[in-house]
This record gives sequence, structure tokens and C-alpha cells, in this order.
Amino acid sequence: MLAHQDFIVFDDIDRNGPQSYACTLEFSLDEVGRDEVAALGLVSLDAMAQKGDLPGEYRVEGSARFTADLTCSRCVEPYPFANASIFHLRFRPRPEVSEENEEVEVSPEELDVEFYTERSIPLRHLASEQIQLTIPMKPLCDESCVGLCPTCGANRNREHCSCEGGLRDERWGALAGIRDQLAKKKDV
Repeated sequence: MLAHQDFIVFDDIDRNGPQSYACTLEFSLDEVGRDEVAALGLVSLDAMAQKGDLPGEYRVEGSARFTADLTCSRCVEPYPFANASIFHLRFRPRPEVSEENEEVEVSPEELDVEFYTERSIPLRHLASEQIQLTIPMKPLCDESCVGLCPTCGANRNREHCSCEGGLRDERWGALAGIRDQLAKKKDV
């Protein structure tokens, strides 16, 4: 028997109408599986589930809130991150697949639909999905973050290093002579 407070149970919606859900969940960093996340606070999830317009379809709308410490992709320093997101999901029964044709084409209207085989959805799954969708791919502590010095590794947001400012990429070495030749022509 499922703990109903931890799952959206479609049979309950069929019997009793729309259902409300609220929970606070804790996730380990291993569960999140993202190197950008240095620490993760509690995740609050509120949802309302009801029947959809099509047979077997259910709509779930709600919000997820959490705080985390993310690692900046430029300076590699942790910084606080807070998120509150709203979600709108549709669940439909997974289409039947014949053995000869294991692929089913999804129409453009179905791109935001999740297909189910079980008649219950774990709230933990919804919360995890919202975390994954809202963590930036390349988190930045600030848009103006200048990152680490590529030579000595100093955080250039906090200190100035004495390294040479103009590092040259060897791949552009063939073009360096052209720049010098153009400069000489300009002087003539």
C-alpha cells in the first residue's frame, strides 16, 4: 500500500475529484547528481492534481521552492541560489507498442506530456525534476565574474595577480606574424 501523502494517486482523483498535495523533501547531493550543486536545502512542493480533458489524462499544477549553494563556473566559488518555480504537467497513459514496431512517434502537442504506466506518481520525482530544470547549466555568481587566472589560479574577483596579462594561445601563432607585418606597413 502506498503512503498517499508521498504520491499522486490517479485512482484517488477518479474517486474523490481534484487532490491537493504539499510536502517538504530532503535530497542528498548524490541524488541530485550535479557537480554545480555544493549544498542543497529542503525542497518544498505544492501541487494540485485533477482529471484532464482526455480519457486517462491528468493535469498537475504547482510550485517548487528550494535554496542551494551552487559553484560558479568561472571562479569556482560557492554562492547562494534560491528558486521558486511554477510547473504545469500533463500525464497520459503510455501508448501501446507492438513488438514489431517498438517506436512511437510523439506529436508536437505531446512534447510536454509525461506518459505513465503506473497509476501513481511520486512527489519526490516531481520535486527532483523541478530541481534539475532550474539549476543553470553554467552557474555564475555574477554576470561580471572574471573567474580564475589561467596561470596562477588566483580568483580575479578578489585579487590582482602579477601574471602576464596577455597569454597567447599557440593555435593562433601562425597569425601573429601577419599582425606584425600589418603594423610595419602602417608605419611606412
